[in-house]
This record gives sequence, structure tokens and C-alpha cells, in this order.
Amino acid sequence: MKIQGIALSFLVLILGRPSAVTAQTSAVAGDICPADLGAQVDAIANRPEFSRSRWGILIQPLSSTTTLYSRDSQKYFIPASNVKLLTTAAALQKLGADFRIKTSVYSDENGSLYVAGRGDPSIAEAQLKSLAQQLKQRGISQVNELIGDDSYFQGSAVNPNWEWEDAQAGYGAPINSLIFNQNAIDLLLSPQALGQPLKVTFAEPKLANQWQLQNNSVTVAQSESEFIEVGREFDRPIIRVSGQLKVGGEPESAYVAVVNPANNFLQYFQQALATEGIPVKQSLVASASRNLNQELATVESPPLAELVRETNRESNNLYAEVLLRLLGKLTDKMPVPQEDTGESGLKELKTVLTQLGVNPNTYILADGSGLSRHNLISPEALVQTLRLMANSPAASIYRQSLSIAGESGTLKNRFNITPNRVILQGKTGTMSGVSALSGYIEVPNYEPLVFSIIVNQSDLSAAKMRSATDEIVLLLNRLRRC
Repeated sequence: MKIQGIALSFLVLILGRPSAVTAQTSAVAGDICPADLGAQVDAIANRPEFSRSRWGILIQPLSSTTTLYSRDSQKYFIPASNVKLLTTAAALQKLGADFRIKTSVYSDENGSLYVAGRGDPSIAEAQLKSLAQQLKQRGISQVNELIGDDSYFQGSAVNPNWEWEDAQAGYGAPINSLIFNQNAIDLLLSPQALGQPLKVTFAEPKLANQWQLQNNSVTVAQSESEFIEVGREFDRPIIRVSGQLKVGGEPESAYVAVVNPANNFLQYFQQALATEGIPVKQSLVASASRNLNQELATVESPPLAELVRETNRESNNLYAEVLLRLLGKLTDKMPVPQEDTGESGLKELKTVLTQLGVNPNTYILADGSGLSRHNLISPEALVQTLRLMANSPAASIYRQSLSIAGESGTLKNRFNITPNRVILQGKTGTMSGVSALSGYIEVPNYEPLVFSIIVNQSDLSAAKMRSATDEIVLLLNRLRRC
């Protein structure tokens, strides 16, 4: 990260074309007896390259709390996106799989329109168009004042525990009540001729006139590595692009967080109204709600089951943070005036998971997504949550929300070339020095297992940490009763 004045650049993603897990080529064929599992896992975790790293591992049968392998499983680790396993479990338990988030438009006696957001993270152009069409059908022909009620979620839109570069990236977009296009600006970076800068295309063409580009990227030869860095300045509409993609390669997406999400929402809603022939004289954001009874238009989010699937399978941070805040809004406790909704959500999450049976002393959370390095979770807490959810009424929805090895989500390109198929549903987690994988695995010659594997304080690349983790999973896949 490089800071000059108040300009900031940050790493959005490091690119590498999918390849077979290196562990898969070194795994030795043959079944493993449970009594021999510990020595083989230790042989991986104790390699010299991990001498300065910490491993946290817990492996148990899904049907019982018998431990097949444990390594510091009661200690705290930074879990990265494995936090989402707790957030989504609590949301399903508290809100139910059919819960939907409602966005409403109201009118008052002065002819003003109020659009009241309640944190729906799925709103895009189609939903705004629907609201505008409903208003047109209600006879609305012009709007003197369009007011965005952004007060449903209280507190900071950006978690103060997040790192600066994360808060400017699309994956660290602000969380508020009126969300449009996940509060991110979508960019498409395309390689051109060798030595030429990457072509930068705004998904929303109108934004090209609102942002200045500083493009220091380059198209490189096929033999070169690929990476992208995208950043923006705080006080001026400048987006910086650097990095490199291979000549002849596929374009790559990148995202930058919007600066004023509620204003961004209103801007696009105003455009949707104009398209329906409803001009707006002025628009503004309100920080306090009003009691308005005449609802003129409404849209609803997909059911919570779908929101949870997007959260876990695609590791969507914004969705996770919305779920956390919904827990804070819909708590059974008396609200504390002006309490940060995220903080209320963390309290409610712990209450709900404790009622489920998760030991409240096995984790400490600072957010709902895992972006914060202040999060601390033990493998024990993750395995407990996974087991208890597998025996809950929401079991199938929760498990189906997870990535499937070799097929979907963040596990799509893992375990896809193996001697034997790996039937695994899990949640990944990655940040610098951290790699995590927790979930369920169906073992062909043994019983179903639940596991959590976390690496912390590592100086190795994410690929090397993942490779070693996958080797351990491949050992589990070879277990048999003996």
C-alpha cells in the first residue's frame, strides 16, 4: 500500500488461472485408518515452511463430538471469511429462510416522496424501475422533493476495524440502508496489444464522465504473472489503475466502493423516475425517519435463503454485513438509543448462537463478514456451529448455501482434479497471512465429517497455504474404518 497525501492504492485481487491443487499430485493413494490420521496431518502442518505459522485444526464425525484430530482447536485464530458461517447461521435461526427485506416509497401532505431503505443488498436497476413504474401507475407525474430515508441502520457505514485499503475496495463497500448495485462501481479491465495499458471500461458508461482515470497498467506477455491494483482518492473523483494482464487473455472485473451510497441510490432512482416521465425537482438524504403511513410503492428482496447463499457461496461481504445489521434491528432486546446497529447485531448474533448451543466463549467478533483482523474464532466454535446447524430445521438451506468443491463458489477451482471425487461443502477464508477452510465432507469409506482448518501468521502465499490445507482434506477423503 502506498499513501501520498490522501491518495490511496490498494490491492483488489491477485489473478492466476485455475490450476489443479498441487497437493493432489503428491497425495499418496490408499486408505487411512483413523489411528494414523494424526501423524499424517502433523507431517503436513510441521513442514519447515510452516515453522513460523500457526495451525488450528479440528476434525470430528458429524454424528458425534468424538475428536479424530485436534491442533490448538480451542485457541483463537483470525478466521477471515469463515466469520460468515456464524453470521448466516444466526440470521437463519433468528429471521427464518423466508424473511425478505422491504424497500418502500411513501408520500406526505406536501407532495414529497420518501424512499425508505431497510438495507436490501440486492437492489439494482430492475428494482428501481419497478418502484418508478408503480408510482406512475399511482398517478404520480412529478416530484417536488425526493427524500431518501437512510436511517434504518444506525452507526458508521464503514467498520472502524477494517483496514483502509479494504474500505475503498468494492469488497469493503459501505453498509447503509439505501444500497444500489452493492455500493460499488464496476470496472472491466481488458488486455490490449503487448505493452499497451489495459482498457478500462465502466459498467455504467455515465460514470466515465464523473471519474478521472490514472491508468498505469500494462498488457504483458503470456509468460508473465497477472495482478491488478485499483484505488481511488478521498477528496477528488480519481480512480487509479495499475497492474498487468496477459496479452490475448480474458478481461477481469474490479470494483471500487462508492463514496456516498445514499446519494448514489437517489441519483439512480431519480434517473429511473425520469425514464418513466416523472421529473424530480430536488433530492436529498434524510438522517432521521418520519412516521409516514401512505405507502405508494414497494419492492422486496429475495428470501433470506437466497441472501445467505450469496453470502456464503460467493463470500459476499456486503451481504454478510447487512445480515448482521438486520439481527441488530430485529433483536428482542430493548434498543439502546443511537446504538450502532452493527454492534447490536454482534450482541444478538451471540445470543442466538448461544441458544443454538454454540459456546459463547469460543469466539469474539468485530464484524459479520470477516474483513476485520479483530475477529477471533476457534476451530471449535466453527465445528460446533456447523454440527448444530446440520441438526437444525434450517440444515439443508445452510448446507446448500456453502460452496461445493470443484463445482461452485469459492471452491469451484479446488479439488476438481483428484484421484477420487471430494464431496465437500465448505466456506473459505483468505487474507494476507490467513487461510481457512471449514465445512462438511462426505467420506466414501467412512462417515460424514465436520472440520475446520485455519492457518495464521504465515508468510507464505495464499496458494501455498491453500495447497497444504487441501492436502489435509484429501487425507480425510481416504479415511476408512479399521
